[in-house]
Amino acid sequence: MSGTKRNADDDSIDAVENDVLPPTKKMSDGGGGSERSNQEGQQQINGNNDNLTSKDYYFDSYSHHGIHEEMLKDQVRTRTYQMAILNNKHLFEGKIVLDVGCGTGILSMFAVQAGAAHVYGVDCSGIIESARRIVRDNGMEDKITLIKGKIEEIDLPIKDVDIIVSEWMGYFLLYESMLNTVLYARDKWLKPGGIIFPDKAVMYISALEDEQMKYERIDFWENVYGFDMSALKEAALKEPVVDIVDPKDLSFSSQFRIQAERSDYVHAFVAYFECAFTNIHKPLGFSTSPQSKYTHWKQTIFYLSEPLTVCEGEEITGRIICKPNVGNVRDLDIALDVKFDGSHSKVDKHIEYRLR
Repeated sequence: MSGTKRNADDDSIDAVENDVLPPTKKMSDGGGGSERSNQEGQQQINGNNDNLTSKDYYFDSYSHHGIHEEMLKDQVRTRTYQMAILNNKHLFEGKIVLDVGCGTGILSMFAVQAGAAHVYGVDCSGIIESARRIVRDNGMEDKITLIKGKIEEIDLPIKDVDIIVSEWMGYFLLYESMLNTVLYARDKWLKPGGIIFPDKAVMYISALEDEQMKYERIDFWENVYGFDMSALKEAALKEPVVDIVDPKDLSFSSQFRIQAERSDYVHAFVAYFECAFTNIHKPLGFSTSPQSKYTHWKQTIFYLSEPLTVCEGEEITGRIICKPNVGNVRDLDIALDVKFDGSHSKVDKHIEYRLR
């Protein structure tokens, strides 16, 4: 199956390319993560997880070294940032850099290697305590200042910065909504003509034949050791799966068109993205496509309750709608309007999912 590009601001059926840095405007606090309420804590004690969201785990999860190990070992991700920074020392020489969500400080240290005068790294999770030691152990404590807190709540000891670096992308590109935080930092501190690394992303959607995995993940609930547990099947269908597929306002609504390259069955739709550094001497980027080298972002799979029977050349059209969840902006409510009028299968359906 092949997926065509869509534009979040363009209703033309062919488009998907989306410059994810919209025109500058002031934003409200959209950045993240409040403490759990007593009610939410009681729900955990009672074993009721229906209302638990990513905000309950977001900052705690980034305190653990394991998640940073996975990201650092993702060479597609880390090497691309390294090349984008170190191959463009002329942009960093003598400049002030802000690292949003600095984690272990790897991007801050790349910026120092590229000649930055000073780097301010900000992170809300406990990993920043380890980052302080890492920076000290690498002899960069005079060049890097680390600040623990939310971007929306901290003060920098300077008026503005020349460059913002951040690895803000999540599953389905927008999951966890860290882009809001980067845009807040841009509007508050980035000088006119300043640069954001990276500055552009493109999202794609394709159709997927996945009968075996759909059975294991969805249809499995119909017969579990002889018991009918299909009450859980509906919940499983509503939650997208992040996995590997073989070879200011984050809301958007965009049309798509997918043409079948062979006669087969469509059990799901798969979304992935590309990210690019375009404001550098020689633009570069990476892809999370199923055809590309593995990244820790993998792909996001949206299963259908019933498969579509498609013939070569037939087209599936529709619209994908995405918006932050009302209860927690770090979760995403995603809907697919799917239309297909094929020789052996027809559908006109609205399907809702929640990525959390």
